[in-house]
Amino acid sequence: MKKLIALATVCGCILAAAYFSACNNNSTEPSKETAAKDSLAKAVANGDYLANHVAACIHCHSKRDFSKFSGPVVPGTEGGGGGLFDHSVLDAIPGTIYSANITPDNETGIGSWTDDEILRAITQGINKKGDTLFPIMPYANYNRMAKEDLLNIIAYLRTLKPISNKVTPRQLMIPISMAYPAPALQPSVDKNVRADRSDPVKWGEYLINIADCATCHTPFVKGQPDFAHLYGGGNVFNVANFHVASANITPDSSGIGNWDEDQFLNKFTLYRDEKNYNLNPGMKNTVMPLVDYSGMKDSDLKALYAYLKTVKPVNNYVVKYPGLKVNTVKMGEIKVKK
Repeated sequence: MKKLIALATVCGCILAAAYFSACNNNSTEPSKETAAKDSLAKAVANGDYLANHVAACIHCHSKRDFSKFSGPVVPGTEGGGGGLFDHSVLDAIPGTIYSANITPDNETGIGSWTDDEILRAITQGINKKGDTLFPIMPYANYNRMAKEDLLNIIAYLRTLKPISNKVTPRQLMIPISMAYPAPALQPSVDKNVRADRSDPVKWGEYLINIADCATCHTPFVKGQPDFAHLYGGGNVFNVANFHVASANITPDSSGIGNWDEDQFLNKFTLYRDEKNYNLNPGMKNTVMPLVDYSGMKDSDLKALYAYLKTVKPVNNYVVKYPGLKVNTVKMGEIKVKK
């Protein structure tokens, strides 16, 4: 009997100790589940930022409304694909290409793809079926991105509304092997790291690679980028009812050499206000997704400016709207209101 009483007493003490320990547990340490959710939320937020405002995946893989300035994305089409890129839009494109559906739709999008399969498409230009993607999708650039940033973009794409949209197959005028940039591709992105954010020039170089500014702002000669005039501008884009040439963004007087940091930022931040793009500019429109890029952080825009100030100056006055009878806009002469 005494043994039973003693055993009951011990058990009671243990239970009481456990109860009071639980009641007095003032630990602020988050549970593993909470920490995992917070980590995923941060990854998705960074992926959202990169996909919409830096790499701008969404503007290429959605429908754009060129009845408004800079062709903002049509709400409800985010990631659904079908964007047209062809020889008539830019002379350097050898055929007709449509952007892919990158929403998590299982039948027509990437819903059935694994993360590794999406990563391979983004960084190697090879899709789930093993087909080679045309490098208007700048996978050679993304091949140099930090793996964490790439995985964050994938995490964000998983959150998009699935859109059922079977995209029309491309039609090329050359074999894809002629366009595939194999020498520029690393076999793995595992060792890629972000640049040092504390160094504006290095961080700006990292961002400008992700944004692929060079493709649009470097002139093409016989279908190939003229790297001797990197960022020198002059590519003419023919869209709907307007024709626009890409700007010279080098630090030459014919480019942005006379721009200060505030002028450069204002070129983007102006379009954070809907009233500045929710209008039909007619023939004075642009293909540059300024509405998307306006969402970049000021610090990131300043880093882009810092880096561009270090590139080789290219003397090339670009007529922004070729074909207009009255056209006084030359990129090196733009005056931006403060």
